[in-house]
Amino acid sequence: MKAAVLVFPGSNCDRDLAVALRAAGFSVEMVWHKETALPAGVDFVGVPGGFSFGDYLRCGAIAARSPIIGALKSHVEAGGYALGICNGFQVLLETGLLPGALMRNAGLKFICKPVELEVATAASDFTESHAAGDIVTYPVAHHDGNYQADEDTLAALVDQDRVAFRYREELNGSVDRIAGILSENRRVLGLMPHPERAADEALGMTDGALMFRALSRAVVDA
Repeated sequence: MKAAVLVFPGSNCDRDLAVALRAAGFSVEMVWHKETALPAGVDFVGVPGGFSFGDYLRCGAIAARSPIIGALKSHVEAGGYALGICNGFQVLLETGLLPGALMRNAGLKFICKPVELEVATAASDFTESHAAGDIVTYPVAHHDGNYQADEDTLAALVDQDRVAFRYREELNGSVDRIAGILSENRRVLGLMPHPERAADEALGMTDGALMFRALSRAVVDA
């Protein structure tokens, strides 16, 4: 199993994501944003958190126009797995690989703490270790995590069971308390909370490890 973790100027969770993936059995290569191709044989692409390009213009907007994004889009369009966490979720929205937008938190403050999430669906390779309604704890660290979408997009996400996680309690103004969403083929997940920061006993939280182990099983089965 091979994973690639994209790295942009300002990424600060790339190594955390690589550590979590390696613990789940992946071999991992770090891919600088100026590359135009992913390593051969990549099964999974991680788009990490941080502050790519200093969050200028809009969070993720410049990163979404980096040379490596063409390869990411081709990977996803071919049915490959991808995960965007926090700033990575912002990048996936800016590329159009997932629908909606992430706005400034409703309280206009940076939020950094562990939060409880409700698993909204177990029908994905990312969440199949859980049952719908299970509660997990992941940390959040964001200023622009307020997920918004128009009525048609929101209806489609709900009707197609593509909301992956919801905040258990109101956190940042996100419509329907949405914390993470899936692509139409359910192989791309974007979420604001950080499972890679909840994937080791040394971190005091291990719920995130379940996601990475489930993903490794899915890649083997695929």
